[in-house]
Order: sequence, then structure tokens, then C-alpha cells
Amino acid sequence: MTAAAELPTKTPAPKSLLRRLLIGFMLVMLGIWLAALAHIVKQVKVDKVRQTAAVNRAWTRQIMLNMQSLPPDPAALARVGQRIEDLRLDMFREFGYPTQARIRVWLGRQLAYDSSPGMPLDDGWARWTERDAARGITVERREKPDSDWVFTPSAANYLLSPLVYSLPFMLLPAWLIVRVGLRPLRAVAQALEARGAAELTPLPASPYRELAPVVDAVNRLMRRLSERLAREHEFLADAAHELKTPLSVVQINAHLLEASTDAAQRTEAGAGLREGVARATHAVHQLLAYERARQESTDAPPQDQDLAALLRERIAVAAPLALQRGIDIELRAPAPANLPLHRESMAALLDNVIGNAIKYSPDGARVDVCLDAGPCITVTDQGPGIPPALRARVFERFYRVPGQDQAGSGLGLAIAERAAARNGARIALDGGPAGRGLAVRIAFGDAGCATPSP
Repeated sequence: MTAAAELPTKTPAPKSLLRRLLIGFMLVMLGIWLAALAHIVKQVKVDKVRQTAAVNRAWTRQIMLNMQSLPPDPAALARVGQRIEDLRLDMFREFGYPTQARIRVWLGRQLAYDSSPGMPLDDGWARWTERDAARGITVERREKPDSDWVFTPSAANYLLSPLVYSLPFMLLPAWLIVRVGLRPLRAVAQALEARGAAELTPLPASPYRELAPVVDAVNRLMRRLSERLAREHEFLADAAHELKTPLSVVQINAHLLEASTDAAQRTEAGAGLREGVARATHAVHQLLAYERARQESTDAPPQDQDLAALLRERIAVAAPLALQRGIDIELRAPAPANLPLHRESMAALLDNVIGNAIKYSPDGARVDVCLDAGPCITVTDQGPGIPPALRARVFERFYRVPGQDQAGSGLGLAIAERAAARNGARIALDGGPAGRGLAVRIAFGDAGCATPSP
């Protein structure tokens, strides 16, 4: 054994539905906060542009009012402009809110004052111009909108605080709500855990719309398990019922074979022993075939099969028994007939119908097997037939027509009926041509079977 094989397999920890729901709540809150943050950033930029335009207009007009009382001297205009700009810078520096602005004053065509000669004139800056045509003074002011505030630590503190402070107060109620909301699910789990191994009664219906599909699915599973257990118990009862007689015969003849000293009795006991074993073997095969035939059709999907080819195959399997008794089997299947079929159950159906036709026909008789364009299979024999009053009962398990000389288990037609239903067909019994023998008709789908010709 290698070292790797000796290491225990680590079982992964079970996932938490509660944690999954809480993470979902957190993601929703984070998404809402991000959407609100994007809206705030956009709104701040729009508001800053409007505010800067208003401030720019007010300062420009204030500068113009101060310069209208001055003589038309470029130096005087420059001194006033510089004093106003210094006053503005001192005021905003005191509040810790510096701004970028540029003031230019013209006297006629001459530039009298420029507060920031080296500052670039970006198109994104707000601009306002005031003109005094009578005195020839023009004042222009440009200011950059300060929208970078949202990316500063103070802005981050302002924007993150609601999320950080509200998160615990939101998650705690969410945790309580989810725990209370999952309580009915835990109640269902506890109800299932408290049940015994053989208790398969359905759960009571859930009043909650979200939990009702789970309860319904569990009840459907319970019902399928109950049906399967019932079939298993029925199978065991059938096996005990059917094997009791041949096993008794085997036991009696084995005892005679062991205790008898007479050669004739020993020969007779040996023949009885072989007959009992054969009957038990046949009963076991029939019981297994019956159990397979009544399995749910969802166990395996049907596959396309050529019904004519399947008929030829099953007739070839039954041919040795027919040759022993000189019985002629005639097949009429003019064309292939492809159908979705469960091959195993369909083979059991044909084996039982054809085998019964050979078994109950007299030596030297004829068995006709016809496949017409229904598709429909008709198997007719020349045996004693079945009275009309008993044709429904022969499909019951272990029922045999009174007065039969042939040995059997009474399961053949029950197997055939189950197999026909599994393959979407109907099986019916009728009298043979001219009232002699039996005609077994197997019709697929909505097809019907024509009356066999004499």
C-alpha cells in the first residue's frame, strides 16, 4: 500500500445556505451603494460646473465694479486687480479651499493685468467676460471647476460612512429573517429524520409556495419506493407460492430415490425429480420475466427495432420445440416495421405468445404468425382455444384454464400483457379461423388488427 493510499480522504465542508443568502444581501447592498456613488460623483461634477460658473460671474462683475471708478490708467487697473486677487486667495486659503483662477484686464486693446501669465487656458475652464464700452475696460475671469473633491480622503470618509455604519444594522435583521424563513425547511428535515426505515407515508402538504415543490418531490419519491417495496414483497410471495409445489416434488422424489432399493421405483423417482427441477426452473424463469416485464418504462429508453427481424429471431429460438412435435410455423412479414421498443420485454412477449401457440397445438399442427401494416402481430394456433368468458381472466397471475393437460405456471399471458403495455401495445384474445384454436393479437399505437383469414 502506498503512502498516498493511506491518507484519509478529506470530506469537503458542507456549504451554508444561510451564508449564501447573506452574501447575496451584501452584494445587493454593495451594488446599490456603487450606483449611488456613481450618481453622486456625476452630480458633484455637474453642480461644481454650475457653481464655478456662478462664482466666476460674480467675481468678474465685482472686479468690474471696482475698476469703473478708476482713471483710465493701466497701472491703476493692475493694482486693483492684484489686490482683489490677493484678497480672494487669502480668503479661500483660510478656509482650506484653494482654487485655480486667472484674471485678465484690458484697457482698450492693451492688456493691463494678468494674474497668472504662465497658466494654461484650458477649454474645460469656466469663463466669464464683462465689458464697459464707455470706458473701454474688459474683464475676463477663468476658473477650473474643482470636481476632484470626491477623490479626496474627506470625501471617501463622507461617502463610505453610510455603508460602513449601516452594514451591521442591515445584516443582523437579514440574518434573523433568513433563519426564521428557513425554519419550515428545517422542520421538514426533522420530520424525515424522525421517521423509521419502513415508514414511507407522504409528508403533509406545505403551506409555503416555495417549499411545496420539495415536499411534493419527496412524496413522489416515497410513493415510488412504496410501490417498489410492494412489488418486491409481491414477487417474494409469488415465488414462494409457485416454487412450493415443485420443491415439494423434488424433496419427495429425492427421498424416494435415496430410500428405495427397487430399480423401477428409483427410475420413476429420478424422472419425477427431473420433472420437479424442470418445473422449478421454468417457474423461476417465468417469475423473473414477469418482474422484468412490469418494471417502469423509464428504466431504459426504447430504441428503434425492426419488428419483422425480431419476429424471425424469436421464431428461430422456438423452432427446436416445434420440430420435436412436427409443428409448422409460418411467418408472413412482407416489409420491415421499425418501432421504438424495449427489446428484452418485447422478446419475452413474443416468446410467451409463440411458445404458448406451440405448446397448446396438437402434434403436426400449424402456427401462423402474421405482421401486417398496423403494425399488428397476429399469432393463431390450432389448439383447444380459450372460452370467451375466460379470456379476461387468463391475464391474471397464476390463473390457468380448467382442464388443461399441459404443465405451466399461469404467468405467460400476464408477462405478455405487461410487456405489451411497456412497449405501447395492446394484447387481445380471439377465436381462431373457423372457430378453431386461439388468435392472439398485439396492436401497437392506435392500430387495429384484422380478423385472421382461415
